[in-house]
Amino acid sequence: MEDERSRSLLQLMVNEGLLPSPDEVEKRKNVIEKLKNMVMAWVKRVAWQRRLPKQEIASTSATILTYGSYGLGVHSSESDIDALCVAPFFATMAEDFFIVLYNMLKSRPEVSEIHCVKDAKVPMMRFKFDGISIDLPYAQLNVLAVPENLDTFNPFYLRGIDETGWKSLSGVRANKRICQLVPNLEKFQSMLRCVKLWANRRGVYGTLNGFLGGVHLAILAAFVCQSDPNASLSALISNFFKTFAFWPWPTPVVLQDGMFQPTVNPTETRLFMPIRLPCSPYEYCHSNITKSTFYKIRAEFLRGHNLTKDLLKSNFDWHDILEPFPYTKKYTGFVKILLSASKPDELGDWVGWVKSRFRCLLLKLEEVQGLCDPNPAEYIDVDVAEPHVIFYWGLQPGKSNVIDIESVEDVFWTNISNGYQGFLGRMELSIMQASQLPKYSESDTLRRKGTKACWKMTDYNHQRIPIYSQHFPNYIVGYVATNGDPEYPSSGC
Repeated sequence: MEDERSRSLLQLMVNEGLLPSPDEVEKRKNVIEKLKNMVMAWVKRVAWQRRLPKQEIASTSATILTYGSYGLGVHSSESDIDALCVAPFFATMAEDFFIVLYNMLKSRPEVSEIHCVKDAKVPMMRFKFDGISIDLPYAQLNVLAVPENLDTFNPFYLRGIDETGWKSLSGVRANKRICQLVPNLEKFQSMLRCVKLWANRRGVYGTLNGFLGGVHLAILAAFVCQSDPNASLSALISNFFKTFAFWPWPTPVVLQDGMFQPTVNPTETRLFMPIRLPCSPYEYCHSNITKSTFYKIRAEFLRGHNLTKDLLKSNFDWHDILEPFPYTKKYTGFVKILLSASKPDELGDWVGWVKSRFRCLLLKLEEVQGLCDPNPAEYIDVDVAEPHVIFYWGLQPGKSNVIDIESVEDVFWTNISNGYQGFLGRMELSIMQASQLPKYSESDTLRRKGTKACWKMTDYNHQRIPIYSQHFPNYIVGYVATNGDPEYPSSGC
């Protein structure tokens, strides 16, 4: 019967479209191969700019390493690709990566919607390549040649690396260790696909909203796989919910790893749900979890346990665990967050920026009201003319029956309007009762894709001053507008 439950779960994964088709797999491989060829051509060009000796130009190299859902082998047909560009000592981030490589990418017909994300914790470029979304951070190593299949745990390549490069490499390193530490990679991958689907359906997926991210779920799933190496897929899912429904937080979750002795950082134990990265003895997953989202995640773990503790009962159905969270039945009041922009191509940048500041809004609402459930789903109202996105966050009955939403809006507006590099959009907060919500908000199916935290560097149609390479005086790498803002040519190299 347990094997039958596992087979039915695998079939559900197929039915839900969690497995990419062979053509989709091949398309992603081709995209990665093209990116590798591009960065090789780029690094040769940069070496030439630096006037390196001919033999060094011939031997220098850069590469692309994948991580995230693609690197773990759990991507779907709609997943983006997390790809790290790793280059030698002479290729700088500010000039060579964000200007020279940017221009090379932008000039390619396969590339669209390219953004520079410079002020993030991990700076990167974001773009679409043949229609597939790519996140491309950067790491600079103190070597002349970066091997195609770089060993990110080899200390030879890590010597003297700066903090930004270390953060960029941590995702690749964590992925590699997870794959090495799980007893059965195929079972782990199937389990993680199911767990991510559950987290999405139940509204507990997404770090920007204070919930669990992909790396959090990967480590939790790997922990359960290590705890019972011979368990079936269905048993692993059941053990997952049982383990974390009763986990003694803030005790950190730490994978069994012979490389590092378990250590506990006192700072991390003050987090709600500390989860250690398996690539070093002191790094923990970045977390935006607050009091509200912690209670929601724990409640969903407990619900999952109650539904899976008896896999052999006759009326057991995996669809019960994956039922979408019933926001309008759970909450009587909601905060409506309306984000809009004048032009469609400005909306994605604006929404991404505001979402990256959602934790500030969530903490303010907790302060004035109590518990809040920040539904990650994004909605569109057909009656609103300008480009927009709407969020509905559930409110638990709390400290006051009346929220001064205008003061909350003022505080949040001050937060989001400082530091934004693009055209400021609009943000409106209002309180709504469940009975006032439009019908579309009762479903989680109108999710809007592609609004990650990023913003564009815009080309302006006015006089520009050329930026010359610091290392090759006659080589123009970009422009500065007459107002001092950086600009980048729309094509060329």
